[in-house]
Amino acid sequence: MDFNTAVQFHGHICPGLSIGYRVAVLAADHFKDRSKDEELVAIAENRSCAIDAIQAINGCTCGKGNLIFKDYGKHVYTYLKRGDKKALRISLKPDALPQDEKHNALFAKVRAGTANPDEAKKFRASHEAISQRILEMPGEELFWVREVEIESPEKARIYPTLICSKCGEGFMEPLGRVRNGKIVCIPCFEAKNE
Repeated sequence: MDFNTAVQFHGHICPGLSIGYRVAVLAADHFKDRSKDEELVAIAENRSCAIDAIQAINGCTCGKGNLIFKDYGKHVYTYLKRGDKKALRISLKPDALPQDEKHNALFAKVRAGTANPDEAKKFRASHEAISQRILEMPGEELFWVREVEIESPEKARIYPTLICSKCGEGFMEPLGRVRNGKIVCIPCFEAKNE
């Protein structure tokens, strides 16, 4: 699968997607496989655009339970085959992508909706240039890659559905809570109006 597969899945080109694509290709080359079911597992330590490339390229998804989030805000990704304790840990090097203050200032304006058309155009050009640089950089300049030992996470489980006694919506049994002696879903448990 090429970069366009990830772009089509994600919707646009950006540095995060480019990082994820490079990670996904490293994992695909190492494991020689795209996950059809749950055999390949990716553990992502962030919730960035990179995750979409992993889903598109490696076949690791939330729905299948073979994409696991540990939201630490780190571009670190660990891949393993179920049943194998050896895993591949891929970390973005902290100095691989130096901060670009002009780009960051333009990004802030675009996000706030205050960028004029010229600033928005400059931002898009800069964003794409950074993305392209990530795609072209030698892997050893971009990532630390090492084998680690890890316990294989359990496969995704299907649980019975319970009905919340407050809102009437169904939820997975292990996520139920007790409030005033009744089984409720998490949002009703956390609601402030009681």
